[in-house]
Amino acid sequence: MNLLFEPAAPVIAPTATGAGFPVRRIFCIGRNYEEHAKEMGMQADPEAPFFFTKWAETLVGDGATIAYPQGTENFHYEAELVVAIGRGGRNIPASEAMDHVWGYACGLDMTRRDLQAEARAKGRPWDSGKNVEQSSPLGLIHPVEVLGDATRGAITLTVNGAVRQQGDLADLITPVDRLIAYLSSLYRLEAGDLIYTGTPAGVGAVVPGDVMVVAIDGLSPLTITVGPLAE
Repeated sequence: MNLLFEPAAPVIAPTATGAGFPVRRIFCIGRNYEEHAKEMGMQADPEAPFFFTKWAETLVGDGATIAYPQGTENFHYEAELVVAIGRGGRNIPASEAMDHVWGYACGLDMTRRDLQAEARAKGRPWDSGKNVEQSSPLGLIHPVEVLGDATRGAITLTVNGAVRQQGDLADLITPVDRLIAYLSSLYRLEAGDLIYTGTPAGVGAVVPGDVMVVAIDGLSPLTITVGPLAE
């Protein structure tokens, strides 16, 4: 069959082994740190994690300069641990969840907060606030052995060298194994899926010229610069 135009190239994320990780889908968990849920004026539900999805093409790598997106005056950072799924499955028990993890990385869930808040107030989906070009920066993916079950480890974010977010993976309301079990009860997870696991308190706005650095114990840091308004 002839194609009308060339399809988009696959999204490949770098790993610490040198092999590329083909990205399939991005699942983002909301309200997974109690203090962040509070600062958003909401409550977390440990029994049914809240999540949304993003296109794989929103991913950008370490060292990138991302455009300040159109349509917002309140562009926020959210530092997150990212889980890279290496083996698919449906209805995965939490006791077997780690067998499906290939590795971990530092990530950012960049958000047009004003548009998200407007959508939330109207009971509408969050796509306009969350599923935005270049809104899913991802650091180098390290094999699962580096963090094991990822139940502890400091997570921090700095903006221009000043600490803005500081927490610990031990504070995750729904930990990695239960997140995998929950998501796989609704979808068949596949190799290449990424799970952004939620952000600690301290989210805030950035402007063009700001440099953000996400660090998680045991992982390579993620450095992202905010560029001028998208054209």
